[in-house]
Amino acid sequence: MQKTSLNALWATLACALALAGPAAAQTANYPSKPITLVIGFTPGGISDVLSRALAARLTAQMGQNVVVENKAGAGTTIASAFVAAAAPDGYTLYFQDMTTHAISAATYKKLRYDSWNDFTMVSLVASTPLMLVSSIASGAKDVKTLVAQAKARPDQIVYASSGNGAITHLVGESFKQLTGTKALHAPYKGSSPATQAIIAGEVMYTFSTMPPAVTQSKGGRVYPLAVTSGKRVNAAPDVPTLKELGLPLEVLLYSGVMGPKGMPQEIVERLGNEIRKALASPEMRTTLANAGAEEMPSTPAEFAALMKVESEKMARAVQLAGVTQD
Repeated sequence: MQKTSLNALWATLACALALAGPAAAQTANYPSKPITLVIGFTPGGISDVLSRALAARLTAQMGQNVVVENKAGAGTTIASAFVAAAAPDGYTLYFQDMTTHAISAATYKKLRYDSWNDFTMVSLVASTPLMLVSSIASGAKDVKTLVAQAKARPDQIVYASSGNGAITHLVGESFKQLTGTKALHAPYKGSSPATQAIIAGEVMYTFSTMPPAVTQSKGGRVYPLAVTSGKRVNAAPDVPTLKELGLPLEVLLYSGVMGPKGMPQEIVERLGNEIRKALASPEMRTTLANAGAEEMPSTPAEFAALMKVESEKMARAVQLAGVTQD
């Protein structure tokens, strides 16, 4: 009887090892084919700039192409749903603006995925503020002038955002409440189109992500008024923070890499190590500095903890702004 039990045990173990063999080999050989890095935004914004720089470094480090794929629309929920439904093998990753990922959970009544439970956290990448910019046509070269114009023309001036319910929309609504102004909201499909609307004089101001704001302000096509970080950024050292101007509004975008639920721990660790290595490279540090961003590598647990804090913060901002999506 004892011999029979031992034989059965060995048979069970052999079967388990045989089944685990292909998966273990796949993990050990990772990556053995190109990796897709999905983002939920149009080209030109902070997520696009940082994800492409990161993809280039990971390609050089890992010996396989890491290809960025823009899947913009519906407040990044199209991209989120795509990644959530992908195989958890490490070949479909998500470069996500975590605040928007948190916002979607609070603004959309129904989602095809669970923002918390359908993803594997890998690592944070960077934190970046927004920049308040105004149109040259407005003549508002500083926040004081902008607020004065808005108060003089309630519900007549228009501000742009990168999309209904996006962080730029929520910050725009918070700005109105803090300054006691009334302005109409015009949602665009990304920060770059919103900034282009400022250049064209279609709208008066916007809270833009840093890359288009820095580029266009240095080119003299928009007025840079303030940044939403707690301190000034090296990419625009002459631009004050909102806090300096007496407005207690501080907002940072936290970029990070996620994957579908159930990714092997070995792959998560490998990717985390590669991201840390990439962020330490001169190429990435230059990109981050030019974009007004600060590197922020993390463990999956640290990523999850910050996401929880941001989710609660964004839920309050969504409620305050009264934003809902179908």
